[in-house]
Amino acid sequence: MRTPTIDFVGRSRQWMMFSGVLLLVSIAALGIRGLDLSIDFVGGSSYQLVDVRQDLTSQQLLEAAEDAGAVDVVAQLQTEGDTLIGAVVRTDSLEPGSQTEQAVRAAVTQVADAGEIAFEFVGPTWGERITRQSLEALAVFLVVITIYISFRLEFKMALAALLALAHDLLITIGLYALVGFNVSPATVIALLTILGYSLYDTVVVFDRVKENAVNIGDPGRRTYAELVNSSMNEVVYRSINTSITSLLPVGALLFIGAQLLGATTLQDLALALFIGMAVGIYSSLFVAGPFFAFLKMREPGEQRRAAKVAEIEQDGGSHAVETPTPEAPAAEAVAAPAPGSPEARAPITTDYVRGQGKGKKRRKR
Repeated sequence: MRTPTIDFVGRSRQWMMFSGVLLLVSIAALGIRGLDLSIDFVGGSSYQLVDVRQDLTSQQLLEAAEDAGAVDVVAQLQTEGDTLIGAVVRTDSLEPGSQTEQAVRAAVTQVADAGEIAFEFVGPTWGERITRQSLEALAVFLVVITIYISFRLEFKMALAALLALAHDLLITIGLYALVGFNVSPATVIALLTILGYSLYDTVVVFDRVKENAVNIGDPGRRTYAELVNSSMNEVVYRSINTSITSLLPVGALLFIGAQLLGATTLQDLALALFIGMAVGIYSSLFVAGPFFAFLKMREPGEQRRAAKVAEIEQDGGSHAVETPTPEAPAAEAVAAPAPGSPEARAPITTDYVRGQGKGKKRRKR
C-alpha cells in the first residue's frame, strides 16, 4: 500500500485552531450548563416507573412530586421508538419509609398510572467516595504512564501523550455537558478506558518515530519535524484501521443494543466510549505528534539541524547532480558503479560505456 503524504506537522496551526475551538466550547459548556450527575454522585432518591400511560409528560411528574413535598426534582421520560415505556423521577434525599417519601411515591404512581415502581436511595457520602476514588485512580494512572513512556521512549513524548489525554477527556466531558448526557459510574469507567485506548494509539506513533530517529542522518539531510511527519504517515493506515475496528463494536453496542433493542443500561458506557475513541483517533495524529515535533524543534541541536537544512535548500539542494561543463570529460557524468560489481573491476571510459571497452582490451592481448 502506498504511503500517504499528509502534512501533519506543517499544518499543525490548523489542527491547533480546530482543537482550540472544541476546547473552548467544552469549557463554556462546563461553566454554563455543568454536568448532569447521576444520583450515584450527588445522592438522593430515585423512582423508576414502568408501564406508564402514553400521554404522560415530564412536567406532570415534576409537579406531582413537588406538590407531595419533594425538592430538586428531575423527571425524565423513557421511550423506545415512538412508545413511552417508563419514566424516572429523581429528588433530594428522602428517608425510605418516611411520610414525605411515601407521599411522593403515591403521587408519581397515580399521575403516571404506573404498573410498577422501584425506589432507590443513595446517600451523599457514597457519591463523594466514588468521586474521590475516581480522581485518585486517574492521578496514579497518569503518574505511572508518564514514568513508563519517559523510560521506554522519551520524556517529551510523555508530555505530548498527556496533552492528548487531557484534550480527549476535556472534549468528551464538555460534550456531555453541552448535550446534557447523564454522568453515571459507567461513564467514569468508560472515561478510564478511553485513557488506555488513546495512549495505545499515541504510543504506536511515537514508537515508529523512535525507530526512525536512528536513521535521521547528518545535519542537513532533514529536520526532526520532517522525521516525525514521515513516521506518522507510515503508521496512519494502521491507526485508522485499528480505530475503525474498535469503533464498530462500540457503535453496535450504542446504536443497536441501547437504542434499537432498548438496553438502556449499556447506553452510558457505550456513549462515553464511542465519543472518547473518536476523539482519541484525532488527537493521536493531529495533537500528540505535532506537539512533540514542536517540543523537539525547540532544542538547540535540532535548531542547528533545521538551520543547516534551510541553508542547503537555499543553495539549491545538497543532492543536486552537477551538469558536466563542455571542458569536463564526458566520463565524469557517468555514475560510479556499485562496489564489487563487474563494472567496478573494469576501467570506466567513454569507450567502455559505449560497449567497446572489452573489445579494445582483447585486441591488445
